Amino acid sequence: MKLSFFRLSATSVIVAGLASSAAAQSDQKSILGAKTSDWTVEVVTDGLDYPWDLARSGKTIMLTEAAGNLVSIAGSAVIRYPVITSDPIAREGGGGLLGMALPDDFATTGVVYFYHTYRAASGLANKVIEARFDGSTVRETRVLLAGVPGHRLYNGGRIALGPDGNLYVTTGWTENPDLPQDRNSLAGKILRMTRDGQPPSDNPFRGSLVYSYGHRNPQGLAWNARGELFVAEHGQSARDEINRIQAGGNYGWPVVSGSQGREGMIAPYISSGNDTWAPSGVAFSGNELLVSALQSRALLVMDEASGALTEVFSSNERLRDIVVDRDAIYVITTNRSPRAEGPSRDRLLRLTRRS
Repeated sequence: MKLSFFRLSATSVIVAGLASSAAAQSDQKSILGAKTSDWTVEVVTDGLDYPWDLARSGKTIMLTEAAGNLVSIAGSAVIRYPVITSDPIAREGGGGLLGMALPDDFATTGVVYFYHTYRAASGLANKVIEARFDGSTVRETRVLLAGVPGHRLYNGGRIALGPDGNLYVTTGWTENPDLPQDRNSLAGKILRMTRDGQPPSDNPFRGSLVYSYGHRNPQGLAWNARGELFVAEHGQSARDEINRIQAGGNYGWPVVSGSQGREGMIAPYISSGNDTWAPSGVAFSGNELLVSALQSRALLVMDEASGALTEVFSSNERLRDIVVDRDAIYVITTNRSPRAEGPSRDRLLRLTRRS
C-alpha cells in the first residue's frame, strides 16, 4: 500500500510519545539555561481545535484533535481525517480522541494506535484501538482494550510504543479513591500491552496489563537513552510529579502525593511542591527531559542537579505536547481548559534556537 501524503521511508517515522530518535537527540545542544528570547518562533498553523498528541513524520506533522480528527500538516496544507470508530468518540470536557502511537512501519501499513473516550452503559469510558489509514480514510480495525474507566476530566490518555515494541498507556483515577491502588482496576495506572492488546509475559503482575499503579492523572511518557521510562503526572492542588517508572511500582496516589513518603510507595523523581505545572507531553532532547506545561504556560526542562523544572520558553499559552526534531522543537497548545466550553483556538509552533 502506498500512502498518498506520507512519501517517506519507514525508518524516518518518529514514534509518537517517544522522545525522539537517538540521532535527533545527539544533535541537540543543552537547553537548560535557555530563555524565551533565545528562540525563533514560527507559527506553523493557528487553525487547531484542542489538539492533544503530536508526531512528526518526514516533513509532515501529525496530531490528534479531541473532537475526533487525525490532522496532517505539510507545508501550508492542513488536512483533517475523521477517525471512524465502532463506538463514537465522546468529546466531553478533557475526553475525546487523545493519544496516538505510530509503529515504525506506518508508512507502508498505515497502522496507527489511538486512545479515545466513548460512552459505555456505565458512563464515560476509554478504549485503545488499532486503526488504519489508507490515504483518504482513518478507520478502526480492532479494539485492543475497552472499558478503561473514564471521567470528564481524568482520563490519562497518552499512548506510546516503547523501545521494547510494546504499547504503554496512561489512565486517570476518575476521582474514585479506591481505584488507583486496586491492581484489578485499569484506572490510575500505567498499562503495558503487546500490539495485540495482551499482557506481555514479563509484565510485573502475571496476566495483568498493569505496569505501575497509584497514579492520579499521568499524561506524559518518554524514554531516555538508557531505556528508563519517565512519566509526567498531574497532582491535586499542586504536587505535580515527574516519576521514573519501575515495573510493578506503587506511586502512592491517593494515599500519598508529592514528596510525601510511605514504605512500599515510590516518591516522585521531582515534585512541584506547592506550585502547579499541570505537565502534559514530555520528550527527551539529548539527556534533558522537556515538559510541556498547561498551568505554567511554558516549556520546562528538568534540572536534575537542583531537582526542579526550569522554564526555557513561554508564549503565554497552555502547552499540551512536544516533539523534538534535529533542528527544531514542535509544540501544540490547548488554550481552553477542559472545565470550560467553546472553541480552543490553538496553534502548532516550531521553535529553533538562535545562534
